[in-house]
Amino acid sequence: MQAITRRVGYQLLKPSTSISSLKYIYPISDHYYGADHERCVSTLATKGVGHLVRKGTGGRSSVSGVIATVFGATGFLGRYVVQQLAKMGSQVLVPFRGCEDCHRHLKLMGDLGQIVPMKYNPRDENSIKAVMAKANVVINLIGREYETRNYSFEEVNHYMAEQLATIAKEHGGIMRFIQVSCLGASPSSPSRLLRAKAAAEEAILRELPEATVMRPAVLIGTEDRILNRWAQFAKKYTFLPLIGDGTTRIQPVYVVDVAAAIMAALKDDGTSMGKIYELGGPEVFTLHELAELMYETIREWPRYVKVPFPIAKAMATPREMLLNKVPFPLPNPDIFNLDQIHALTTDTVVSENALTFNELGIVPRKLKGYPIEYLLSYRKGGPQFGSTFGEKISPDIQLRKW
Repeated sequence: MQAITRRVGYQLLKPSTSISSLKYIYPISDHYYGADHERCVSTLATKGVGHLVRKGTGGRSSVSGVIATVFGATGFLGRYVVQQLAKMGSQVLVPFRGCEDCHRHLKLMGDLGQIVPMKYNPRDENSIKAVMAKANVVINLIGREYETRNYSFEEVNHYMAEQLATIAKEHGGIMRFIQVSCLGASPSSPSRLLRAKAAAEEAILRELPEATVMRPAVLIGTEDRILNRWAQFAKKYTFLPLIGDGTTRIQPVYVVDVAAAIMAALKDDGTSMGKIYELGGPEVFTLHELAELMYETIREWPRYVKVPFPIAKAMATPREMLLNKVPFPLPNPDIFNLDQIHALTTDTVVSENALTFNELGIVPRKLKGYPIEYLLSYRKGGPQFGSTFGEKISPDIQLRKW
């Protein structure tokens, strides 16, 4: 019986005359899902990323040909960049220096084996070379807005980036290098962070003139470090300190738009190579206006304490003075960060003649609405309520209810 079944199956596998005749009535391509079919070709341009091997329709189970090492992938912006890369079928190498749990949320973003965590030491050159060895794209997202006992502003934001560019140049197979800096980076900035970022840009473009530099403004999103901190402080202490008089202008941008801009630069025909892009949102806010938007979303009564710059600097200075003098780590600064206070003494908006989202074909989203929906979790009594839920009800109606 088994022999008969095998013979029947063999006959079914042979091309029959009836099937051949059907091809004239209903044409069937032998390469309908081949890698060279127009439906299956990746949209990733070859000029920018070199000769790549691609397969599939462009989804997460495809092969885009990109093998990207994303430094800083475990951070705020990193998770969105990794998700965008994995979504188009790229293999993402995730260097990490923390515990084994710090990268596990990234594993779900790609197909099996496409997200590869790799333990490394940012101060060990051989360790960096190992995580870059098989890559053809390097994206550097490393950055820190405060100093610690182990890492200074200059080491994290400048020297590490310069070292990555040097190793990428020696590698020889890195087709694209994308450096994420900060809006407002300048050698003359009052902020040490922004001065270090400017020095990193200069060093990278000196080593790799074809590198692309992104300067995003303050990032807004579910894990952001501005509206979340403000909301937590306002809920805990019932007021919010405004550094200065609240008139400093900033141009916050939705984090998903910045990740999309990085992908757009990676997918282009090489036109973004060697250029600097300033990525700001469509609206410019003063600190007071942004705080008003936060209070409106969390439905709390706005209460402010305006802290003049000299007093704010005096409150933030002790941590910086004691940072390397005490034998134990100090708490990380949230609201009163001395370097951020220095940065807030000047406006941080997109320059007039800068390359922006428009050149990358992206329309950034306004903040009000979906981008700040995560703030609903701070509403008292649940997302549908809040302290100011009934503020529009007239006092007469409220008295009648009593």
